[in-house]
Amino acid sequence: MTSLRSPEASNPNDFSGLWIPLVTPFDNRQAVDHAVLSRLVRRLATQGVAGFVVCGSTGEAAALDEDEQLAVLETVHEAAPRMPRIMGLGGENLGHVLGRLERLNTLGLHGILVPAPSYVRPAQDGLHAWFTRIADASAQPVVLYDIPYRTGATLQLETLRALAHHPRIQAIKDCSGDSAKLQALLADGLLQVLAGEDLQIFSTVAQGGVGAISAAAHAQTACFADVVRLLRAGKLEAARRHWRTLPPLIEALFAHPNPAAIKALLAAHGEMRDVLRAPMTRAPQEVLARLAALAPPLNALDA
Repeated sequence: MTSLRSPEASNPNDFSGLWIPLVTPFDNRQAVDHAVLSRLVRRLATQGVAGFVVCGSTGEAAALDEDEQLAVLETVHEAAPRMPRIMGLGGENLGHVLGRLERLNTLGLHGILVPAPSYVRPAQDGLHAWFTRIADASAQPVVLYDIPYRTGATLQLETLRALAHHPRIQAIKDCSGDSAKLQALLADGLLQVLAGEDLQIFSTVAQGGVGAISAAAHAQTACFADVVRLLRAGKLEAARRHWRTLPPLIEALFAHPNPAAIKALLAAHGEMRDVLRAPMTRAPQEVLARLAALAPPLNALDA
């Protein structure tokens, strides 16, 4: 495998801006389609994004083995070598996760995105120990992924505040659905807060979040990036004008479990095949009809 090391980022601890959690394209045999992935990355890289999240839930990471994940990471690097990359690092076996991390530490990543272990539902001290062990072993900054509806584990505010004092834990992708916790995190300023629920991008960044990790931004990418940029510059009315067209798109793209509708839309525009790995299934016809009705504002997906 060739080296994946990128040039040094101007601020390796900065996670501001719009990040795209990439889908993983497959061919008709359900093998990773690296040529298609490379073209997708090159398009998105021109649209004002901060970087890419590789092998997150949008990338169907649970359906990829470790070698496939590393190959996807390499393709992303080769397609856009100067773009920062965050790698998803999920799992339930700490030894296995730390073994994977040892390999990732050599690959010049901007960060790792780490959720709580799914299904296990540990207590708060167990969650604190989990993230601390991973951060201790990491050569790159850690982005906490707070998504209890996927993991079954809720990170309480005091646990997050304690973790924020670790020198390598820098940011959080917030999918908690807990508005009080979000407000407290924004007020504390201990962690950089990234919106993880696409419909909450505007409110989160307007209140002090640094950006978003947005799956919907595979389409209308430049518009999503402008919303984040304008909000961070304090240009609320201009950001509002850009944002008004986006909620219908977001709602349609999440009308079936992610990333089915995103892949269907990209397939409709000739960017990839509409292929997912089990247990994911293709978006139904009614979702495709909703996306088709949005065709004018989606013109060419910002290509």
